[in-house]
Amino acid sequence: MNARLRLAQQPEADALLERDPLALMIGMLLDQQVPMEWAFSGPYTIARRLGRDDLDAQEIAAHDPEGFAALLSEKPAVHRYPGSMAGRVQQLCRYLTEHYGGDPTALWRDDPSGQELLRRLNELPGFGKQKAQIFLALLGKRMGVRPEGWREAAGAYGEEGAYRSVADITGPESLDKVRAHKQELKRQAKQAKGGA
Repeated sequence: MNARLRLAQQPEADALLERDPLALMIGMLLDQQVPMEWAFSGPYTIARRLGRDDLDAQEIAAHDPEGFAALLSEKPAVHRYPGSMAGRVQQLCRYLTEHYGGDPTALWRDDPSGQELLRRLNELPGFGKQKAQIFLALLGKRMGVRPEGWREAAGAYGEEGAYRSVADITGPESLDKVRAHKQELKRQAKQAKGGA
């Protein structure tokens, strides 16, 4: 069976992302200011350091904050900013525990509209509009979570055949296309800034 996800570019880490929605959500949270593969392999590293096969929102939420920060800071660190990201991961897990019983699938299990799911994702700590839209596109394109209107709610990230984000990565070739797209956006932004 071919895995749907190739975000960490490591079979064990990608397998965790595919079977554990919390791991996928934490990977998305970590996906800032570090290479995508580093961010999405983070949940696997956290699970291994906790001595678990899967992640548990309630366990992470209840973990001693200093101990959890130390866990993420061990070499190799889970993120470029392991201390602050440990706090964000715990904040996300506390929110999921308080609002969804610790189960990320509860965000979409009642089959909300695409707009409603986007609203719920946008309320998650550490998820702004863009991250929420990318995660919605990731759920729809790779995980089969496709509420009515999900593509529209995900905006440009929901477009079929696009290579804009992690939602479009299926392997090394598509990863290269997404990176090329991001480089082009940076070039255009730099050009626009210089021309202003």
